[in-house]
Amino acid sequence: MSARKVLAASLLLAAVQLATSTPVTATPPPPAPFTPAGGLGTNGTPPVYHPLSDFDFQSMNLALNQEWIELDLFHHGLAQFSVEEFEAAGIDAEDRFLIEFMADQEVGHATMITNILGPNAAKPCNYTYPFTTVREFVDFCQKLTRFGESGVYGFLEHLDSRPSAELLLQSITTEARQQMIFRQFEGLFPMPIWFTPGITQSMAWTLLSPYIVSCPAENPHIVFQNFPALNIVNGPSAIPLINSSLEGNSTLPAITHNRSIPLSTPGLQVDLTWELPGKITGYNDSYTTNTSAGPAQFVAWISQLNTTYTPLFNINGTSGSTLQPNGTIFGPGSNALVNGTVFIAVTDNNTFVTPFNLSEINQHIVAGPAMYMAG
Repeated sequence: MSARKVLAASLLLAAVQLATSTPVTATPPPPAPFTPAGGLGTNGTPPVYHPLSDFDFQSMNLALNQEWIELDLFHHGLAQFSVEEFEAAGIDAEDRFLIEFMADQEVGHATMITNILGPNAAKPCNYTYPFTTVREFVDFCQKLTRFGESGVYGFLEHLDSRPSAELLLQSITTEARQQMIFRQFEGLFPMPIWFTPGITQSMAWTLLSPYIVSCPAENPHIVFQNFPALNIVNGPSAIPLINSSLEGNSTLPAITHNRSIPLSTPGLQVDLTWELPGKITGYNDSYTTNTSAGPAQFVAWISQLNTTYTPLFNINGTSGSTLQPNGTIFGPGSNALVNGTVFIAVTDNNTFVTPFNLSEINQHIVAGPAMYMAG
């Protein structure tokens, strides 16, 4: 072999070795003008508004079930009560039109999520409601929209499909406004918190499932856990109608009330009862409550940026008591940790969690959540 051929072969072998031993890393495209480097979905790739995982589909399908019940609920309440009953509760014709418009909003939300999920998206179901008066209807609406809103906050940042998350964000911020309006209809201070907490899908499904009686057979099975129900025996209530000229005491509908007489206070004893696992729940009697937790020891208060635990005492089988916690978000002078409509659950441990990894608490839930009207 000539020297020229030997040299060529050596160069070829060296090139092959270099190619196999040193991977070539593609240089990322430069950022767009006036745009800092980094971020998700900022490289110009066209967005696809579709689930990218089973997690995406199940989470958004749960949210769709929430939209369907809200649509039915608003129409149902408007039809169930007479004009005279609404007027006696301080809800006039313009207020009722606002509730009707909220139902129209739910049509839009359900249509949007259905378009994302495609032909396998959940269809509307048949529902049952726990109210017999206008005030109870309004109270149920503000609670249902609260756990609907918080349920989406809990999974939104975990979705694989970031484009879908953006659309869902635009619907859930509308629902936040609905929840505040129902608080105003109930004569509550409209927004007594600095931060709205998120909850896990299993928590949201636990709260939602008892109100769904039956669904079309083709509706997708919901995979999230149903925890045993938790009942607050002596929980504060915003339902009673108080027509008073005493400042801070009236509960008539208003833009705002400075509620100088609070619904609850730190240190208040809260008595609880809960169910054992194994109860049939959800639509078509196709779900069963369950838990993997050990014996009940604590109560978790899921509120503003925090999950605070209080000891459970006077434990007797499936009942016990705790004390409403004190404390503020950032120390003295900041907002109280427990205010507004918060979520409480009985747990077997006081596991440290943050808003982003709240699902770590699921395995420790004995029962709940329940909704606690702190203010």
